[in-house]
Amino acid sequence: MNPSIRSKLEQVAERFEEITALLAEPEIQNNQNRYRELSREYAQLEPVIDCFGRYRDVEQAIHNASELMSDPEMADLAREEMAEAKSELESLEPRLQLLLIPPDPNDDRNIFLEIRAGTGGAEAALFAGDLLRMYLRYAEQMGWRAETISETPGEQGGYKEVVSRISGHNVYSRLKFESGTHRVQRVPETESQGRVHTSACTVAILPEAEEIDQVEISTGDLRIDTFRASGAGGQHVNKTDSAVRITHLPSGIVVECQDERSQHKNKARALSLLQARLLSGMQEQQASEQALSRKLQVGSGDRSERIRTYNFPQNRVTDHRINLTLYKLDEIMTGAVDQVIDPLIQEHQAEQLVALAEGGQAPA
Repeated sequence: MNPSIRSKLEQVAERFEEITALLAEPEIQNNQNRYRELSREYAQLEPVIDCFGRYRDVEQAIHNASELMSDPEMADLAREEMAEAKSELESLEPRLQLLLIPPDPNDDRNIFLEIRAGTGGAEAALFAGDLLRMYLRYAEQMGWRAETISETPGEQGGYKEVVSRISGHNVYSRLKFESGTHRVQRVPETESQGRVHTSACTVAILPEAEEIDQVEISTGDLRIDTFRASGAGGQHVNKTDSAVRITHLPSGIVVECQDERSQHKNKARALSLLQARLLSGMQEQQASEQALSRKLQVGSGDRSERIRTYNFPQNRVTDHRINLTLYKLDEIMTGAVDQVIDPLIQEHQAEQLVALAEGGQAPA
């Protein structure tokens, strides 16, 4: 095992013992926030410690077998035991390395999915609708729950802008690398000469803020406007000013929610979205500072970056960050996004392992 990784495992083992002792202290048990924080860290480290404990046991088994090799009567048995132990050790090492990668604290959070039409006019708005359907179908396959927060329809279909909330198990961990500029190349329905046009949309994946880390927002920094909801909704539409628009004056961020019939519920949902945007901005600034020295910036969240191209005439999807090309566009647009997501996660993990092996801090 790489000495740097071994050293980190020893440090993790020491920290696990420290946390175990702290959780038993009455003072910690009476502090709910501190107890919850330590319990979460304990749960994250426990699989590492269990695996490392097994690794040490196998190492001891190899040592014991090597001592028996000098005994003629035990040599054959010792060789057999050593071969089995070495094989197990080889399988445990990569598992340990993956477990040692520090988890992203946002991985188990729900998200706000924002899609905005960029260059390309009506065709970009149509593509925004296609992207939304792709993610909603993926969410359905994963057993997640999706709900629309706000939408601005395009003039010929699709959306100029749409915001959805997606909740479920590990939503952020699966979708966090989707932030960026998505480019489409295809022949628009309005194109009479059959020429391929290029349009673009931006996608933002914002982790929903939890109560313990919410950004403090002063009511004096907010302008809250109400208006009548638009779109489908039957007899309740356009009769009450239930939709809510909130402007955060210091940052200029504007959020709105018109999904619920209750103005109170719309205001609460809009405030939650504002929290997520402000928290995401703070985290992106920190991440960009940490990423300056990184060669591979998977998941940097730089939304000016073209991350993926969808070429309909060639049935091709290209993710430019990892030079991945798949001729399965039709499958991916129907929700088979794992074919792109899994290689991105694997590449990110490989980068983190390199950092660990070099003795640095693996980027989260």
